[in-house]
Amino acid sequence: MRIEVLGAESLGVRALSCMVETRTRRVVIDPGLALGYQRHGLLPHPAQVAVGEQVRRRIQAALSDATDVVLSHFHGDHVPLPDANPYQLRLQDVACSLRTIPLWCKGPDGLSPRMRRRRASLGDALHGDLPNAEGRSNGPLTFSQAVAHGEPDGRLGTVMMTRIEDEETVFVHASDIQLLGADAVELILSWHPDIVLVGGPPLYLPRLSPDLRQRAWTQALRLAEGVQTLILDHHVLRSTEGLSRLQKLALQTDHQVLCAADFAGLPRCLLEAWRRQLYLEMPVPAGWHEAYALGEADTQDYRQYRRQCTQIPNETDPSA
Repeated sequence: MRIEVLGAESLGVRALSCMVETRTRRVVIDPGLALGYQRHGLLPHPAQVAVGEQVRRRIQAALSDATDVVLSHFHGDHVPLPDANPYQLRLQDVACSLRTIPLWCKGPDGLSPRMRRRRASLGDALHGDLPNAEGRSNGPLTFSQAVAHGEPDGRLGTVMMTRIEDEETVFVHASDIQLLGADAVELILSWHPDIVLVGGPPLYLPRLSPDLRQRAWTQALRLAEGVQTLILDHHVLRSTEGLSRLQKLALQTDHQVLCAADFAGLPRCLLEAWRRQLYLEMPVPAGWHEAYALGEADTQDYRQYRRQCTQIPNETDPSA
């Protein structure tokens, strides 16, 4: 099995997108991305926009020869959108590929009214109702019933997890469970995976109570002790506090605990968490975002930016 993480917070964007290749299938899961439209009152820095362009191209290339596409839920950092903002993946750019590939999608139950409308609009654009894959299996693919998007019975609804098996490896994609529900972690462990890619808790949000933080830590530790390789990314790495949590977790187990960048052998690139500092290091010309949205500005001057940061910064967390 070959696993390529296409986009995630440690790779510079909001996403949990990956391509999984087995002997017979090439499966793309959650082909979408976003950049965090506003953080600290700031739009995405052009350096992050440049990385977002690269991730969009990577997702488009993966879709061009995929055999299957999985949509775990319908937030804009997980699916292409017909009404994408300038920093997301437009459905129009990948619709031809998606119309020819079997889709395995989260069903309409447990979605907010807005997400149900988005699900329906995606189906309309692709000329058919999106299939409900929850609880189904097909060859090496198995899909969960709906599990909580974050806190059980919370306002964010539900998501679908994916298990992929080949002769030697079992991989699980656990999307936005945020490690806040024991049921989702219990199901993952019952699938006996070797590698799990999971979205961790949103430590950057003030509404995440101490109790929920402790709950997420407990579930993360259960998962880290139960699988050989845990790739923990997404919400948890929208702040540099998440890196310290990741490293602390790695010290608690003999198994691998990584972020997506570590797994790919690339520098950690938490561009959303570093947004304030990016604006200080590289001031953005007035009107740049408006011009970019109109196609009148580009990211040429920012494409070489790579912050080599594999340790917790000594300075105050810029995302706090």
